[in-house]
Amino acid sequence: MSGRMPLRERKQQRAREQIVEAAFALFAERGFADVTVADIAKRAEVGRTTFFRYFGDKQEVVFSDEQLLLEELAERHQAQPPVTELAEAVAQIRTVVLELCHEFTANEEHYRAHAKLLDDNPELRDRAARKFARLAEVFRTTLRERGAPPVVAALAPQIALACFHAGQDIAGGDPAALPGAVDAAFAQLSELASPHIA
Repeated sequence: MSGRMPLRERKQQRAREQIVEAAFALFAERGFADVTVADIAKRAEVGRTTFFRYFGDKQEVVFSDEQLLLEELAERHQAQPPVTELAEAVAQIRTVVLELCHEFTANEEHYRAHAKLLDDNPELRDRAARKFARLAEVFRTTLRERGAPPVVAALAPQIALACFHAGQDIAGGDPAALPGAVDAAFAQLSELASPHIA
């Protein structure tokens, strides 16, 4: 039996891809603020109803890949074994965050276009921050459910988020540099474990 996706699902996936491709092309041409849902639907050759079947608004198109990826990574974290120590919890989330970096940067052109949209539009940066805050909350909840002390469950995701943002800053918009920069930020945490003698 073939592993091919059923025809209806293939059509749905293609329609979704057409919308995303059309939106990013228009954003690059006109800027995010000057593009409407109607513009995107017309360029993608779909109706407004089809657009809203896949996306709640044009902002959501910007995060189309990220939302699915964040959900998948949250599921992977939930499948990992219980941990109770902070170092273990951070190490566990580090693995997930590095997977996220590799996935985000797999298509370098798309990553750069997405980064430019966020740089140019404060409302998109705010939405991105809320998505990462929700992911951190999922990690916190998962850690608590698996027996981690409250302080570990609260702190580990915030440390991981800080390392991700630090890595983004260090990488300076270069998708090829992002995974290594984020990993290097995590590696710096070992410095905190070693007391320095004055």
